[in-house]
Amino acid sequence: MHEVIFYQEAFVSYLKQFTKKKEPSTLYDPINYILDLGGKRLRPILTLMAAEIFDVDYQKALGAALSIEVFHNFSLVHDDIMDEAPLRRGEKTVHEKWSINTGILSGDAMLILAYQLFENYDTHIFQSLAKLFSKTALEVCEGQQYDVDFETRNDVTIPEYLKMIEYKTAVLVGAAMQMGAIVAEASESCLKNIYEFGKNLGIAFQLQDDYLDAFGDPRTFGKQVGGDIIENKKTYLYIKTLEFSNDLDKESLVKLFSSHPNNPSNKIENVKQMFVSSGSAEATKKAIETYTNKAFSVLEELNISEEKKTLLKDFGMQLMNREV
Repeated sequence: MHEVIFYQEAFVSYLKQFTKKKEPSTLYDPINYILDLGGKRLRPILTLMAAEIFDVDYQKALGAALSIEVFHNFSLVHDDIMDEAPLRRGEKTVHEKWSINTGILSGDAMLILAYQLFENYDTHIFQSLAKLFSKTALEVCEGQQYDVDFETRNDVTIPEYLKMIEYKTAVLVGAAMQMGAIVAEASESCLKNIYEFGKNLGIAFQLQDDYLDAFGDPRTFGKQVGGDIIENKKTYLYIKTLEFSNDLDKESLVKLFSSHPNNPSNKIENVKQMFVSSGSAEATKKAIETYTNKAFSVLEELNISEEKKTLLKDFGMQLMNREV
């Protein structure tokens, strides 16, 4: 096993071979642009780590890792169009830099490219990867639709919200880890447990993302701080604030989340104050810790060395304490 930075650097090197200039440039330049913007590379790193956890050289998992990263970025391109987001990782989103039509078509091409990356694996591994990928991709779409539906509802519950982020975000993290294990031809029990580890880590990761959207530093967060508030997204912070508030404060929050001011800065600040004063901000941080610990508890079911468990736990702690 290696340190996380090793897998990150190995993946970025492999990615550079993939993002070479192709024609038509109007299709492929936006793909290379979004893939080159950086990001945490969380999912492909986990794929490479999972392969080595089960005693297979990480290089064998590079294709699967790249597939996960290409799919993830495809979903971001289309999500940004749906959200009308101006920034992604501190730079213009694809549809802002080019056009909505370019974002749709380049995103479609990325989905196809993600599947193509499985073609170099032996038939039985290819079939397992493709089956998991198809299931996961559909769940991500379902999660995105739940997210859209919640924008017009004021009665979203915590269980509904957790299901939405499980599908929209966490299943892809679980799949990333299981793909590494599939490449390593790990046992069925190992496949199940490593998926559960990744899924719980993914829920913690998304809750942290929600928290940073409201309270992150715009210089390090990479996205528009307060974007979820502007878009009236019913995040864990919002739902918990309703749960903890009196009738008057509830009415005030619901009214704020039905408004679309031209200058949203006051709205953002007022909502953030309510998140803090209600206790919702603190409750969200505790939920992040709870799901991180759930992920760690699954590791005890895996028949791997303590050194490997420690490496995965360290990675989880880094995610829980991140600022980007």
